[in-house]
Amino acid sequence: MKKFYLYLFSCALLLMFSSVPADEYKIGVLAKNGATKALKKWSATADFLTTQLSGDSFKIVPLDFDDVFPAIEGNKVDFFLVNSSMYITAKVKYDANAITTMINSRQGKSLKSFGGVIFTYVDRDDINSLADIKGKSFMAVKNSSFGGWQMAYKELLDNNIDPKKDFASLNFGGKHDNVVLAIQNGEVDAGTVRTDTLERMMASGDIDLSEFKIIAQKKPAGFPFVVSTSLYPEWPLAKTAVTDDAIAQKVALALKTIKADQKAAKQAKIVGWSDPLDYSEVETLQELLSVGAFQ
Repeated sequence: MKKFYLYLFSCALLLMFSSVPADEYKIGVLAKNGATKALKKWSATADFLTTQLSGDSFKIVPLDFDDVFPAIEGNKVDFFLVNSSMYITAKVKYDANAITTMINSRQGKSLKSFGGVIFTYVDRDDINSLADIKGKSFMAVKNSSFGGWQMAYKELLDNNIDPKKDFASLNFGGKHDNVVLAIQNGEVDAGTVRTDTLERMMASGDIDLSEFKIIAQKKPAGFPFVVSTSLYPEWPLAKTAVTDDAIAQKVALALKTIKADQKAAKQAKIVGWSDPLDYSEVETLQELLSVGAFQ
């Protein structure tokens, strides 16, 4: 009987030590369309990493625009996925480092870059160029939105238009869809969102693209969306300053093995991940506009 109890005690010890919890890494994600959608979009990526990196687990932490930098500065996340401008702010202010860049999947194309589109309602015969927006009301997404404001802001300045002086009003809708609907409903004269927003809303039946007039349209080779600005590199996944380089390298290598037909890619609506791109043009934009790290 003593041998039996000794055996049970040994088994209990073995179970206790074998069940030591794995390291959990938190991936902060900019939840530009809300926490629920962010979790639905990126949870499969966390599950993929947990499966691939034995002994470690990964969790998605949705972050509102205002929550991103406190989470990075306070070490509440180990990795983070945010727009390219917010990454530069984190890089300059908190020594963050991009480990990979997202390859988006849109209309059957693999895209490593995106832009901003400036537009008005189709019946606005008085708005046909950037200069015509002077004296008009304008709506963007947020001050910190890269594709939904900062790109257009630079484009306007490049054309001698200062939004702070030349607009009748400058408003922020909070979400890309809100800006589109505000223009559709005549609440503002013109506005800007990131590329693919109009096409996405048309595909879902929310709008008809023919209802809108694109201002200062550019046509970059191979780019499938209406666009009014220069193109900039897609969102990076970055590590915080205190996140160990070894685990960061493992995460980057694992992500780059994701294929377009896997659940992690399909759920996120991406093709996969690449080596981190050059974000120096984004930093230049921030310096010019005195935003982000240079505010």
